[in-house]
Amino acid sequence: MRELEAARDLMARFTARTAVGSRRHRRYLWTDAYAVCNLLGLARATGDAQQAELALRLIDDVHHVLGQHRPDDRRRGWISGLPPDQGEAHPTRGGLRIGKPLPERQPAEPFDERLEWDRDGQYFHYATRWMHALDQTARALGQPLFNAWAQELALAVHRGFVYAPPDGRRRMYWKVSIDL
Repeated sequence: MRELEAARDLMARFTARTAVGSRRHRRYLWTDAYAVCNLLGLARATGDAQQAELALRLIDDVHHVLGQHRPDDRRRGWISGLPPDQGEAHPTRGGLRIGKPLPERQPAEPFDERLEWDRDGQYFHYATRWMHALDQTARALGQPLFNAWAQELALAVHRGFVYAPPDGRRRMYWKVSIDL
C-alpha cells in the first residue's frame, strides 16, 4: 500500500509541476507517455476516476502542444497541416514533436551532433511510446478513438521514417524534422 501512495504522490507532483490540463507547459513526449500509463494504472489500482481524468487531460495537452508547431516557429497550427477542426479530430496524423528545448535545425544550418540532442523534431521510438499510451487508454476506458489516433500516428511516422535505399532493403532514419 505504501508503494501505491508513493506512486500517487509522485504523479500528483508531476501533474502539478507540468501543469497538466493547461496546454501551457512545455511537454516532452517520452515522459508524458509513461505518465499517461502511470495515471491509468493508478486509476485501475485505486478506483480513483480522477487519475483517469488526469490521463485524458495530459493526452489533450500533448496533442495540442506537440501536435502543433512550436511557439517560436514561423509556422502555425497542426504539424499535419490540417485545418483546426480536422486537426482536433486527427491530432496525431502528422506525428508528434519530441518536445526538446531547442528548435529543429534549419536545412541550411550545419549539423552539430552535440546540439542535435537538444533540438526538436520527431523520433520513431518516442512515437511508439505514445502509440502504446493511446492504446492503453483505449483499453482502460473503452474508448476506441484513442486506438484510432494510435493507428494514425503509426501510419504517419512509418511514412516519415522508413525508406528504401537503392539496394531495396528498408531502413529507418534516427530522427526527422517536425513535419516528417
